[in-house]
Amino acid sequence: MKDPLQLQREKVDQHIRLENAHQWQAVQETFTATGNAFFDLVPFSARLPGLAGVTQAYEILSTALPDVTIRVNSAYDVPGCSIRELTVSGTHQGDYSGALPLGKRVSIEMACFFLFGMGEDEGQLIAERVYFDNETLLRQMRGEENAPTGIGL
Repeated sequence: MKDPLQLQREKVDQHIRLENAHQWQAVQETFTATGNAFFDLVPFSARLPGLAGVTQAYEILSTALPDVTIRVNSAYDVPGCSIRELTVSGTHQGDYSGALPLGKRVSIEMACFFLFGMGEDEGQLIAERVYFDNETLLRQMRGEENAPTGIGL
């Protein structure tokens, strides 16, 4: 039997590979199917419950940045939680928080917490919780002069 931390790492690696391949249905399938899944968008103080919420989160991402790419900068794993520091980049081509799609390239740093279940959900991805500076993202999308670009992880 594999080490539980190794199983978590493999699930998160698969999840991010699928995101970079824009295989959104397969990304959603990395989450548990028991009904306990959710997606937290911390900058919005929003929890999107169930697989419908997970779907909604990826619709937001794929609409705003259809060419999104995700680079893992660092990885940390403890039982029940895998954390990834990421750089997320793409071209703003669709609706996002009222910012008109002007075709601007954006790049933001993000921390993602991947939560794993216990009991019937043991070893399954339950949730993704993302932290990022939404104002920096919006300023880049609007093409503001001197918009922050992060610290360059």
